Amino acid sequence: MTFSTGGKFEGGRVRKGGGAKVAVGGGAGALLIVAVAYLLGGSDAANFVSGLTGGGSSGGDVGDGQAAYVESCTADQANTDRECRLNATVQSLDAYWQTALPQQSGVAYVQPPVVSYDGATSSPCGTASAATGPFYCPADQTIYIDVSFFDTLERDYGSSGGPLAEEYVVAHELGHHIENQLGVLSRAANDQGADSDSVRVELMADCLAGMWAGNAATTVDPDTGTTFLNPITDDQLRDALSAASAVGDDHIQEQATGQVNPEGFTHGTSDQRMRWFQTGYNGGTVESCNALDAQEL
Repeated sequence: MTFSTGGKFEGGRVRKGGGAKVAVGGGAGALLIVAVAYLLGGSDAANFVSGLTGGGSSGGDVGDGQAAYVESCTADQANTDRECRLNATVQSLDAYWQTALPQQSGVAYVQPPVVSYDGATSSPCGTASAATGPFYCPADQTIYIDVSFFDTLERDYGSSGGPLAEEYVVAHELGHHIENQLGVLSRAANDQGADSDSVRVELMADCLAGMWAGNAATTVDPDTGTTFLNPITDDQLRDALSAASAVGDDHIQEQATGQVNPEGFTHGTSDQRMRWFQTGYNGGTVESCNALDAQEL
């Protein structure tokens, strides 16, 4: 999925943070356990990670008064540079939800802060590293992401990679912010299981991400008058679905233990995650994305 020729994206939307140090014992197996709980995580994942890693931090913090931001960049740069792509994707999401959310729910969209960190960072939800994946922290309504995670997603979890796969991850996390604004994110408590509210919240975020993707090529940047993105190709859509599949509970559990335990599900199966993304992509609405009240997942 490529950004349209002539596009320009101002700086100051994505803050650069990090510097916290995280010590995780137990080697690769422990990191995979963290990832199972945390990948594209819901409202309580960061607290789990903080407990597993011992919480705490040393070094700089995203709130240390020395904030820097991803600088302005062009569409050509967004198509090649990950931090620029993150910045451009967030602005595309802002433009889409600024209109779609109030139209479909009567709730005014509030832009969430976004922090791009390097290595590790601290948040009100706990301390996390690149190995634990992107997350949304409802305590400060902020999205935290280390773009090097996209290499982990491809290398360790079998995603095919590609720009739309990366953009899906960002759109999913912002989907949690939409859920928070709608008042449904709090339903993802500490429950787990194939029919749990935690799974339902994650699938709804996948669907909301699909809504954005299905409309991104027609969403106009108010600053330039051009659409944010070119139409999605079949190959690019397969990349996004591959990323959704890679972070399915059944896939991650089988990688980690060789077995699948539905009672431990927190995010949904690979098939469910792909299907709910496609529901949003193929003309979905906030109402049709409401997995919390869906009879079948």
